[in-house]
Amino acid sequence: MHLFYASEINSDLFVFDREESRHCKVLRLKSADIIYLTDGKGTLYHATITDNDPNAYKASIIKTIPNFNKRNYKLHVGISPTKNPERFEWFLEKACEIGIDEITPLICERSEKTTIKTERLEKIIVSAMKQSFSAFLPKLNVCKLFESFVEQNFRAEKFVAFCNDDDRTLLKNLYLQGQDAVILIGPEGDFTFEEIELAKKTGFTAISLGNSRLRTETAGMVACGIISLMNQ
Repeated sequence: MHLFYASEINSDLFVFDREESRHCKVLRLKSADIIYLTDGKGTLYHATITDNDPNAYKASIIKTIPNFNKRNYKLHVGISPTKNPERFEWFLEKACEIGIDEITPLICERSEKTTIKTERLEKIIVSAMKQSFSAFLPKLNVCKLFESFVEQNFRAEKFVAFCNDDDRTLLKNLYLQGQDAVILIGPEGDFTFEEIELAKKTGFTAISLGNSRLRTETAGMVACGIISLMNQ
């Protein structure tokens, strides 16, 4: 099953842009082949190829499914960008495949990287959405200072994961199935004591993701996996 993405689908006849047309050509799609489209907002479109012009493929929409495979919860992860950008890209890809709604890169006191390549990361997110056959495109926010992020009024269960020996409970023992969640994941050097205390003061609950000490990107992926499995 081939899934294609377009931010706007406004009629029963869809014209692919040059890049997606090249993709169609690589897949050797031809007239009358069935494909799927999504606007990234939850709608899945069944369509059939009507013109296999290599520069402007066209497809006719034959069926529309709103809220395709919509989850009963939302997950927002605030995570510090990793020094090695490839590791952060890996997290984004896997988190989007597992199930995530929103990602905010957090700038913490110990963050070694304070900028991200938004255009490249958004392409990775789109690719992961298509790979996992999802109709919802996760939102990548701009980088935000840790203090500003935790002081927001989130209507969700709020958790902060860190590595020290503070009194923490496993995420799986605290999270309630079907609830929206916001989870904080720190940089390679972990959150500072002051950041952890601020998170707690603003309503975040201290959690553990298990006995192993995890890299930033691995911790983020594990958190997404736990929430996803608990909602199966």
